[in-house]
Parts: sequence; structure tokens; C-alpha cells
Amino acid sequence: MSKGMLIVGIIILAIITFGVVNIVQNYQTGNELDYYLLRETTEAAMTDAVDVGYYRLSGLLRIDKEKFVESFIRRFSENVNNSRTYDIGFYDINETPPKVSVWVTSETAASIDGEALGLSNRVSVILETDYLTNKYVTDMTRAGELDYSEVDS
Repeated sequence: MSKGMLIVGIIILAIITFGVVNIVQNYQTGNELDYYLLRETTEAAMTDAVDVGYYRLSGLLRIDKEKFVESFIRRFSENVNNSRTYDIGFYDINETPPKVSVWVTSETAASIDGEALGLSNRVSVILETDYLTNKYVTDMTRAGELDYSEVDS
């Protein structure tokens, strides 16, 4: 009888171990996936939000805040995991020079005593170009001199 109880104990211990490993793996991979999704989505949304007309006239980068937020939320919602709840916070959105800080928190499916495990990722992205040696800026634009006389032509 003691050998049977030992086998049952080992099986129960194995089931508990697999459960703990599953929770830890969900937490770690979820954090990593959220970070890379946040970083790639922020970079793509900033590229979408570049004001091309301003860049052609002045050679300086500028983003549109509303366009960035719209593009970020659209891209992020297309790629998230449906088993989590996400909270998105935008901090320090600068149009010129383009800088964005985004904070995303999510809760995992696992919970302990009704408290879900929370993941929090924050990324700050600065979009910049080499203004001195960039061939497009030096040849195709007026490199800082705003001349609106040729806009209509």
C-alpha cells in the first residue's frame, strides 16, 4: 500500500510542477512578446505619422500626434493576444523632434487569490535622421530654409 501511495504522490507532485512551469512560462513569454510587439508597433506607427509635406519643405522630421495614436492603436489591436486585457498609456508625445513614450500593461490569464499577474512594458522611441550627410535631405529639400513660393507649382 505504501508503494501505491508513493506513486500517487509522485503523480500529484508532477501535475503541480507542470502547472507552476506553465504559469511561469506564460508570464515570461507574455512579457517578451508584449515588449517586442510594443517596440515594433511604436516604430511603425511613428513612421506612419511622419508629416511628409513638412519634411519636403524643411528637411526636418515631424510627426502628427493624432495620426500616431490612431495608427498605434490600430496596429496594436490587430496583433494582441485575445486572452489578456491591455491598458495603453501615451506619455510625452513630442511632434518636433519626434519622440514618443508608450506604456502598456496587461494581465495574464493566471491569477492568485483573485489577483491577476500583471505585466508592464514601457518604451521610449526617438525618430531621427542624419541631417548633415543624408543625401535626400541635402539634395531634395531646402535643408531648413522654409520657402513656400514653390508650393503651388
